[in-house]
Amino acid sequence: MNCCTNLSCSCCESTSIEHFSQVCPICKHQGMLVKNFTVKHIVLDEYLSQVGNEDYFLCTNPECDVGYYKGENVFYKYQLKVPIWLKKDANPKYVCYCGKVTEEDIMDAVLKKGAETFSEVCKITGAMKDCKCEINNPTGKCCVDIVKEAFEKAMIIGKETKDCLS
Repeated sequence: MNCCTNLSCSCCESTSIEHFSQVCPICKHQGMLVKNFTVKHIVLDEYLSQVGNEDYFLCTNPECDVGYYKGENVFYKYQLKVPIWLKKDANPKYVCYCGKVTEEDIMDAVLKKGAETFSEVCKITGAMKDCKCEINNPTGKCCVDIVKEAFEKAMIIGKETKDCLS
């Protein structure tokens, strides 16, 4: 299934960051509810037995080293299989986890390869084609909004560059 052309897949039902509640026990920043199913796929295997059966919260503070938490049970960034895109030091900084597509890949598709539409960017980069966001994206949500944001940023840069050359 291709999320880019078919936004009716289950992971795309709710793409905005929502369900904020419970603060991070380390930084006291609001967290984002993430299904237990997702956490079990993102936490490194050696920590899997500590996950349990409850849902967790993702710390949304870019400066904090916490990935997920539930009460005092905390999984730090180094205990996760992938970097969390919203964290300041995420490397690589994926915009599409299923395709391992970075913001830089999106920029390259627009600025160097001439993509002019969102669909062209998805085709060039491979973004949004696997639609397994519930297990690949640390938020458990579809990457479409993050990919679109990177695409729009690239289009603005491209327009500004053309305007400067005119």
